[in-house]
This record gives sequence, structure tokens and C-alpha cells, in this order.
Amino acid sequence: MNDKRPVNLDLSTIKFPVTAIASITHRVTGVAIFLALPILLWMLDRSLASPESFADLKELMTSPLVKLVVWAILAVLLYHLVAGIRHLIMDTGVGETLEGGRRGAKLVFIISAVLILLVGGWIW
Repeated sequence: MNDKRPVNLDLSTIKFPVTAIASITHRVTGVAIFLALPILLWMLDRSLASPESFADLKELMTSPLVKLVVWAILAVLLYHLVAGIRHLIMDTGVGETLEGGRRGAKLVFIISAVLILLVGGWIW
């Protein structure tokens, strides 16, 4: 074992490449979707239970806090979807080079940002 290796445990000093940031963010959004699932299922249940519960949910959706939570959930879903499509495209052999990976990661961030802003305008 080589005990002379430098050890850097301060993650704030490490500069991650854009591909690593895209990968980590994709994993984090997957966890966030899992955590948001009970909220989405509750909303689905309330929207389908009766006309009265649908009206109550519709009234609840007028709250700025609820709109913000729904926008955050949709933002996570959109990012995860776009990053997942990138992975599917890479599975076909497109964008597997280092430069292709960088371009793909940047495109994921750009396309996701545009979609998140569009859905934010739709919600608000």
C-alpha cells in the first residue's frame, strides 16, 4: 500500500468536469423523483377521488408555495428525462467520445433550463 499518496478530502477544492456534474445531477434528480413520488401520488388520488376533492386540489394549486413545490418537482422530472434521453442516445454510440460527452452534458443543461423555464411560465 502506498502511504505517500496525497489525500484530498475537501470536495470543495476539486473541479469536477461538466460530464461529472451532469452525471451526479442525474443521480440526485433520480433520488428526488423517488422522494417526490408520494406527493405526486397524493395529488393524483385527490384529483380522481371526487369532483369535490378535485376542486379542493385546484384551489390548493393557487398557493404560491404549492406552485413552487410543483415547479420544483417538474424541474427535477424534466432534467432527469433530458439526461436519460442523452444516455439512450449514447447507448446507440453517439457522443461517446470525450468531446461528445462534454457537448452532450452541456446540451442537457441548456435544454433542461429552457424546458424548466417554459414549465415555470406555464405554472405561474
